[in-house]
Amino acid sequence: MEGAHALVPVERIERSILLIRGRRVILDSDLALLFGVSTRDLNKAVSRNRVRFPDDFMFQLTKEEFGNLKFQFGTSSWGGTRKVPRAFTEHGAIMTATTLNSPRAVQASVYVVRAFVKLKAMLTEHRELAAKVAELERKFATHDMAIRDIVDAIKRLAVLPPPEPERPRIGFRVKEAGAPYRRRRARS
Repeated sequence: MEGAHALVPVERIERSILLIRGRRVILDSDLALLFGVSTRDLNKAVSRNRVRFPDDFMFQLTKEEFGNLKFQFGTSSWGGTRKVPRAFTEHGAIMTATTLNSPRAVQASVYVVRAFVKLKAMLTEHRELAAKVAELERKFATHDMAIRDIVDAIKRLAVLPPPEPERPRIGFRVKEAGAPYRRRRARS
């Protein structure tokens, strides 16, 4: 099993998995490379066993989808495939390995499955993370409003009334010789 892993690292398989029509798929040329056969031979085997490949296992790309892929990957109009490729889902990739029935195809299919499983786990984690972020945003939006209300209330409380003009104090005053009037303390 190590031989297939050494030839095709899981990271390479992960990069080959694309999202087309809302499904995670791998193109026939990438699958053929993984299984160690030509794209032509892979497609012949699939055509001979077409009943094993329902639409949820494999589908043909449209010319528009293929054009978008060529544009996305920067493929020249002179090089690469001229035929519209087939796209295989995880189950289609496994079925292709059993159809080819070569030892390398069987070994590589294990790594293809692992790559699909890893991507599913990553997507699940991202969905969970996105949900948590949305929840935090919602909470902080209400907290922001509450904090804003508290700050406004503090500002209203912090506003000091204008100073009142000084009024003369009420009470008895005693004038001592040479000194200004002083207030006398009440005796107890």
